[in-house]
Amino acid sequence: MAQQNDQFKKVIAHCKEYGFVFQSSEIYDGLSAAYDYGPYGVELKNNIKQYWWKSMVQMHENIVGIDAAIFMHPKTWKASGHVDAFNDPLIDNKDSKKRYRADQLIEGYVEKLEAKIKKEVTKAKKRFGDSFDEEKYMLESPRVLKYKEQIEDIMARFTKAMGDGDMAELKAIIVDLDIADPDTGSRNWTDVRQFNLMFSTQLGNIAGEEGKLYLRPETAQGIFVNFLNVQKSTRQKIPFGIAQIGKAFRNEIVARQFIFRMREFEQMEMQFFVRPGEEMKWYKYWKEARLKWHKALGTPEEKLRFHDHDNLAHYANAAVDIEFEFPFGFKELEGIHSRTDFDLSSHQELSGKKLQYFDAELNKNYVPYVVETSIGCDRMFLAVLSNALQEETVPDAKGKESTRTVLKLHPAIAPVKCAVLPLLKNKEELTTKARAVFDTLKYSFNCQYDEKDAIGRRYRRQDAIGTPYCVTIDFDTLEDDTVTIRERDSLKQIRVPVSEVEAIVREGVDMKSLF
Repeated sequence: MAQQNDQFKKVIAHCKEYGFVFQSSEIYDGLSAAYDYGPYGVELKNNIKQYWWKSMVQMHENIVGIDAAIFMHPKTWKASGHVDAFNDPLIDNKDSKKRYRADQLIEGYVEKLEAKIKKEVTKAKKRFGDSFDEEKYMLESPRVLKYKEQIEDIMARFTKAMGDGDMAELKAIIVDLDIADPDTGSRNWTDVRQFNLMFSTQLGNIAGEEGKLYLRPETAQGIFVNFLNVQKSTRQKIPFGIAQIGKAFRNEIVARQFIFRMREFEQMEMQFFVRPGEEMKWYKYWKEARLKWHKALGTPEEKLRFHDHDNLAHYANAAVDIEFEFPFGFKELEGIHSRTDFDLSSHQELSGKKLQYFDAELNKNYVPYVVETSIGCDRMFLAVLSNALQEETVPDAKGKESTRTVLKLHPAIAPVKCAVLPLLKNKEELTTKARAVFDTLKYSFNCQYDEKDAIGRRYRRQDAIGTPYCVTIDFDTLEDDTVTIRERDSLKQIRVPVSEVEAIVREGVDMKSLF
């Protein structure tokens, strides 16, 4: 756990030091759970969004995109269930005065039991060596069976309480498990109460309920209310999807863990409309397709896993999370949900407008079912950065070993694709040539020119922001018009003509390699 916390602190410090993420309004001591993306952060985030958009819209002829308004008619959120049911169970500690989500306290306790099981397995592996049968051990070990039974009992109570909206039972579970305030150890809790997560504002000068607007808590509803507009204008046939990237807002009770949970965040969502009865086929398809998307970036398979929902949302008949092993443990990165026809039917009922599709093959009208893929762009940013940030020992310019900090991002999403570096900054012929090379390359991809400090330090700076290629202009360049290209991960250096640099870098950073 301490090692995980240390790694997380390094990620946060790296983001600040190298211009990826800053605390919002920092000069005024910051605003809680709000962050600004710096020069390299905005490039990385835009590249992640571009990768998602290309994989969804460009690579599928039956998926199109929209950009819906943040403000929507307030009846939208009544139909979607957000006004009545978009709540989190809140609990306060009377001694520390800190506020927590009751469900997260209980889930945290279960995670500790799961960690104990993992520890038992690790100890047994050491004890038995090559003869160890993990599957058999999990079925027969008294300690493991005891922990598993505890988890099953807790989750059965927890799932029922969440489904029933039973706040008293959630408090009882916390008391029965002797769960303490994570920061202070106090067990002096208030009752659990519901807390609606939507931010509200007023429309113009109109006061009261008739003038109330909400900042959207998700982007999906903008897709649902535009279902027929999109279908008719693009002549799409079922099955087809609508994709959107946009800001969403949630008044989170506990917004912690850096950019993992924020009150203003960005979502990348796709709603896939299908025939009723075919939703589970497509649910399975999108589960596998989305996992493949993550792996294409080089994310190790052991850092990703599926987690089926025990407590389904009111609109879903199936739901699974793709979890990533962040420095603070496995947490939700993306959700795939079978939303049935809940959303379109609810909007149809409240608006009085038909939201149906005429299926020529079946010769009938119906309200389509929906399979959703929803990923937080900010969480994806944190996952990518956490996975890429590494410290390793490498030889320096003199052949001695030194430690470098490197961001091993997939080249296609790296903020800067290529750095152009004159060997010396006080030699005008070198800087002039380097500027000429930079001015040629900048039309093809995001490049950076750097002449400050020794060449070794400049390499290290580029390593730290994840630049996959460094192009060095030296005195030989002036003689034969060749340069040295240094590759970030292998540290391999090759000598090539200036005329070939653009093609070499382009091939290495092309997003096509991800598909």
